[in-house]
Amino acid sequence: MDFDVFKEIILRRKTENVTPNDVLRELFGLDPKREGHVSDSSEEVPWVTKGVTFPNGTEFRATHKGKMFNGTVQSGALVVSGTRFLSPSAAAVSITGNSVNGWIFWECKIPGQDGWRLIKNLRKKRSL
Repeated sequence: MDFDVFKEIILRRKTENVTPNDVLRELFGLDPKREGHVSDSSEEVPWVTKGVTFPNGTEFRATHKGKMFNGTVQSGALVVSGTRFLSPSAAAVSITGNSVNGWIFWECKIPGQDGWRLIKNLRKKRSL
């Protein structure tokens, strides 16, 4: 999907809770996704990137220009403001509008664990 198409989909969102998928379903005349819909097991997959596994439901947060941004791992991707990202840097760029190393931009809170951790600390260190 090119940037102009993405921008048009985002502009058609009526509220922040409307996902790009919701916009496309409406545009194509499809019924909205039903509440209580039983998801198939593929929706519970973790997000794996650069050798780090983030379980489904992992929370992400970052601060940019004094504003807090949040995301969640859903169906094998990081979802921020209704948009799916496959890399932390792509998600960070969507917020800053500039090239950003997402591994130092984001903190995460893994389900069942206490506290927030900078995600760069979860990557394995390379030996020289």
